Amino acid sequence: MSGPPRRLPSGGRIDRRQPLAFRFDGRALEGFAGDTLASALLAAGAKVVGSSFKYGRARGVVGTGAEEPNAIVGVGEGEARVPNLRATEVPLYEGLVASSNRPGPGKRSFGALARLLPAGFYYKTFMVPAPLWPFAERMLRGQAGLGRVPEGWDSVRYDKANHHCDVLVAGGGPAGLAAALEAARAGARVVLADEQAEFGGSLLGAPQRIDGQAGDSWVAVALQALERQGEATLLPRCTVFGYHDHDFLTALERLVDRPGRADARQRLHRIRAKQTVLATGATERPLAFAGNDLPGVMLASAVSAYVNRYAVAPGERLVLATTGDGAYRCALDWQRAGRQVAAVLDARPAPSGALPEQARAAGIPVWPGYAPMEARGGAGGVRCVLAAPLNVEGTGLAGPPRRIACDLVASSGGWNPAIHLASQAGAKAVWREELVAFVAEGPRQNCRSAGAANGAFGLQACLDEGAAAGAAAAAAAGFGDGRPATAYRAAAEPP
Repeated sequence: MSGPPRRLPSGGRIDRRQPLAFRFDGRALEGFAGDTLASALLAAGAKVVGSSFKYGRARGVVGTGAEEPNAIVGVGEGEARVPNLRATEVPLYEGLVASSNRPGPGKRSFGALARLLPAGFYYKTFMVPAPLWPFAERMLRGQAGLGRVPEGWDSVRYDKANHHCDVLVAGGGPAGLAAALEAARAGARVVLADEQAEFGGSLLGAPQRIDGQAGDSWVAVALQALERQGEATLLPRCTVFGYHDHDFLTALERLVDRPGRADARQRLHRIRAKQTVLATGATERPLAFAGNDLPGVMLASAVSAYVNRYAVAPGERLVLATTGDGAYRCALDWQRAGRQVAAVLDARPAPSGALPEQARAAGIPVWPGYAPMEARGGAGGVRCVLAAPLNVEGTGLAGPPRRIACDLVASSGGWNPAIHLASQAGAKAVWREELVAFVAEGPRQNCRSAGAANGAFGLQACLDEGAAAGAAAAAAAGFGDGRPATAYRAAAEPP
């Protein structure tokens, strides 16, 4: 570990009454029930959790879910070892043993030879004479940093299941939950699948309110209502990954946390759905600047999620770089956690929305028209950011850069709807300039997108679209009149 413990004294959805011991790269550590491996490592002060492909440069945690590019780990030992898992998707359990993809003792990476080894060099080198290639291949794969295969025969069972349903909802965030509720209330057989261990999506990592109650409380009430519906099947930790012809979908469920248990490790679900609602959410875009791959550079939504959901503050002094209003929630969450916001760098010349005004009222320094040029630091993490003013057009610099000391950089360049499944269903990716992103339009199968997956990024819009999509899907399957039975009301909690 390369820093002090970062666990906040209160808050989060973790169970502090259940400490869990685990090992990472041979070091004994401790987290809590409700942690992921990534949040437990950040709470322990970890800055570096992996290394870059080929050159072995230090890498830290960036996100909180499937978007994580750096924290790729192997979990388990011997024949039960599972390589190349994202630490953000590994729930913590007692006795977990994990290892990073960093070069071990006595093993050198190609970093020192980077200038002599351009991208793709291994496709043109060591190929002749051919008898030497097997030896060169072993050496190259050893440097790639992509994990080790399990040792021995995998004796764990892998299961499968078949489903026929009226409405499948892919995604258990606010839009997906609203869709599932409306479809179930109309009498449809519903399958709700979400890749996270808990349903709720963004509601678990942000202080928002629905119908007068906290977001996570609303999630609990919604799940209870679905469980009372005899025709609703809930599949947490289940990723819908394939949309095939004739509305046939495939999903992978991760059944157990601990590798090597007697029961099945994974289950493949084969689902025939009359109608499908795709509420798969969106992925936050990072900003591009020099040094944005240093440990300590994270997505703004991830910083908020670690603070709110896991009670972890992965630093002390934050610089937030953004191009929109939504990321200001990160600065407000950080300040509420008792940490310092050094500056909010907003590329827009005059940000004036509700969240920027709340930030100013809270005493957070807002620098309009500024953007990060470079993050500086080393393997131990970020030490400072160079920020410079942009010209009116945003195409160049209007002044010299200024140095801002910090140990954490959060960036947000907007959101990309997750249109993968819709594209597999035959939808066309259409550019929407107001979103600066692609959305899916015109699927050739019986599906519809809702919420952030459809370019609706506000909580109220997600709830409205989800409810409408669920009711419409149920009606298309022969249940109800296609009109939502419930109107949900959303509001952000005050900072």
